[in-house]
Amino acid sequence: MREPGKNVEPLLAKEAPPQVERMGLTWLTAAAIATILLWQVPGGDYILYPFTILATWFHEMGHGLMALILGGQFQKLQIFSSGSGVATYGISRSLGPIGPALVAAAGPMGPPLAGAALILASRSFKAASLSLKILGSFLLLSTVIWVRSWFGLVAIPLLGLIILSISLKAPRWMQGFVIQFLGVQACISTYHQLNYLFSYSAGPLGLSDTAQMQRYLFLPYWFWGGLMAIASLVILVQSLRVAYRSE
Repeated sequence: MREPGKNVEPLLAKEAPPQVERMGLTWLTAAAIATILLWQVPGGDYILYPFTILATWFHEMGHGLMALILGGQFQKLQIFSSGSGVATYGISRSLGPIGPALVAAAGPMGPPLAGAALILASRSFKAASLSLKILGSFLLLSTVIWVRSWFGLVAIPLLGLIILSISLKAPRWMQGFVIQFLGVQACISTYHQLNYLFSYSAGPLGLSDTAQMQRYLFLPYWFWGGLMAIASLVILVQSLRVAYRSE
């Protein structure tokens, strides 16, 4: 028979108490709704600004990392104070139209996929803490390797240091909530850029990602925009269902 007090710490390291999980889901739902509302009011973007920059980082890293996965090069990453960003990359022409289309899709899908991974990591306090450390460290590493804009050189390592400090100093229940909150923010950031998903042009930057997909895969850009918007919602809902699934 196990003595009282024994192995309590390992148990807490694995699963969040049910009370914390219920509170977390309630607050995460409220945070998601509040975020969408803040997008609609003047000044709301200023409150959400740090999350906008993080979502842009996820987006542009999606482009660059997919290029690397396909055997290409990820040359540099620029993030600007407006919240926009540009990833400069190169891929082999031997991949045909599929290669550029995958790299184009990896940008808009980067935030929801990263968000889902963060939400799923929150099922374990240990995994949540480790994931925060990995995210913070990767933000710092990306700054050294790829970031090449003055704003990005300040903002990205600052975000990395804040996330690392939370992983090292905050209570573990707070770490679990923070990683879920960041995950939800990343997932729903797709809906902050709905105009972009359903636009052919990306302004002075040229074609939007969905227009690039139309160029290589022929179906219209609005089809790809709608598909990615639906996929982002499904990814968010399914990741939350798994994270809060009863044992």
